[in-house]
Amino acid sequence: MNKNQAFQILREWDEKGKYVFTKHELGKIFSKDSQKTLTESLNRLVKSAILARACRGVYVNMYASCRNAYTIEHVAKALRPGEYNYVSLESILSEYGVISQIPVDRLTIMTTGREGTHVTSFGVIEYTHTKRSFIDVVNSIITVQDRPLRIASKEAAWRDLKRVGRNTNLVDLGELNGKTS
Repeated sequence: MNKNQAFQILREWDEKGKYVFTKHELGKIFSKDSQKTLTESLNRLVKSAILARACRGVYVNMYASCRNAYTIEHVAKALRPGEYNYVSLESILSEYGVISQIPVDRLTIMTTGREGTHVTSFGVIEYTHTKRSFIDVVNSIITVQDRPLRIASKEAAWRDLKRVGRNTNLVDLGELNGKTS
């Protein structure tokens, strides 16, 4: 594939709202290319800044008009397909205003998959495994329109924080319980 063909195909996917791809997905999109040609083409697209390599095996279309503030969540979702992943712990507690520190370069995610940390060009993604039952997970997460990952409720994020033994000293218990001073 040449750059113009790739750019046109990526633009078509952008119109469908997709701008983060795994290498496997790109292999299906550019199915006429051999594995070697695909790798070389991806390297050219990265070098020309059409694609950004978020981390090993995940690419972001930098010209996509549908790109939004949730790029790191799209990357996290691409890294762990088939698992229940939801934003929790410090990341979501900060969004709820329950902790004063804002984790600028880190996204904390609870997952039914394996634990791990991925350093990406969009920030650090930290997966923490949950042993909670499927029903318990589903009943304590919230779907937010246009957001790629579900989020923990305030109470579930607090339970997750305590359950995994994280620092709870930063939590404003008044804010957590809905009391204002």
